[in-house]
Amino acid sequence: MRVSEIVRRKGTDVVTVAPDATVKDLVALLDEHRIGAVVVLDDDRRLIGIVGERDIVRGLAQQGSAVLDLPVSSLMTTQVETCSPGDDVPVLAERMTSLRIRHLPVTSDDDEPGVLAIVSIGDIVKSRLEELEHERSQLENYISQ
Repeated sequence: MRVSEIVRRKGTDVVTVAPDATVKDLVALLDEHRIGAVVVLDDDRRLIGIVGERDIVRGLAQQGSAVLDLPVSSLMTTQVETCSPGDDVPVLAERMTSLRIRHLPVTSDDDEPGVLAIVSIGDIVKSRLEELEHERSQLENYISQ
C-alpha cells in the first residue's frame, strides 16, 4: 500500500498555523480539530515547521505557562520529516517508529511548495489493520471453497 491510498481514504484537509500565532492559539486549534499536530506554513504556503502536543508539553515543562504567550515558531520543529504520495506504507511505518515521530506531512513528488495532506501513525496502523483483515478474509474464502 502507498501513502496515496491513505490520503485518498482520509482526505486532504490539513490544519495549518502561522509561525507568529501564539501557542495558546495552537492549543485551541488542536482541541478544535481533535488532532495532535499542526504544520506551520509561511506566507507563501511553504512548509517551515511542524508542532504538536509533545512540543507543547516540553515547552510547559521548561517555561511554565508563559509558553502559551510565545509564538509557535519558538516550539516548532524546523527540520520536518516528510513523505510523498508514492511512499510505501510499511517502510514509512518503520521510519516513523525509528524516528519516534507520529505525524508526517505529505508533500508533492515534484518541487511544488506546500503540503498535500498529513498522515499520522494512527492512519498507518489503521491501514495495516485493514490490509490484515482483507488478507484474513481472502484466506477464509480460499479455505472454505
